[in-house]
Amino acid sequence: MHIAIRPTAIGRVAIAEEDGRIVRVHLPNRVPRTSPRDAKTDLLREAFRQLDEYLAGERTRFDLPLFPRGTPFQRAVWRELLKIPYGRVATYKDVAVAVGSPRGFRAVGQANHRNPIPIFIPCHRVVATGGGLGGFGGGLALKETLLGIERRATPSST
Repeated sequence: MHIAIRPTAIGRVAIAEEDGRIVRVHLPNRVPRTSPRDAKTDLLREAFRQLDEYLAGERTRFDLPLFPRGTPFQRAVWRELLKIPYGRVATYKDVAVAVGSPRGFRAVGQANHRNPIPIFIPCHRVVATGGGLGGFGGGLALKETLLGIERRATPSST
């Protein structure tokens, strides 16, 4: 496994790759305390380039090989998250229905919490049915920041 830690517009982020695929993103409040040897692979450079473009409101899609490890249910949820359009949100219930578990909104929340590749797999786009933000492993302030980036970069439909 190769890991790189870089400063970004949201703080220090760590991205890990294994076998030519992104396997983990550590958000600023979860960057490993110990500094691993900083890898400088082409894939990690590209991942940070795309992340920086996203955070600047210049990128709406990521084009990276992702390999999130999880249970079959978690992977189904994460595949569904990839379908949520940039600048839009879905509720935990919407995602639960989409993965064939209409009463499984809490399980969807847990799958989101365990998402090993946040931002690239946009768990920040899932909100509570009542319109509240719900949770986010990077903290609610970061979730609001990410949603704000997407709102500002998305032309409003009239």
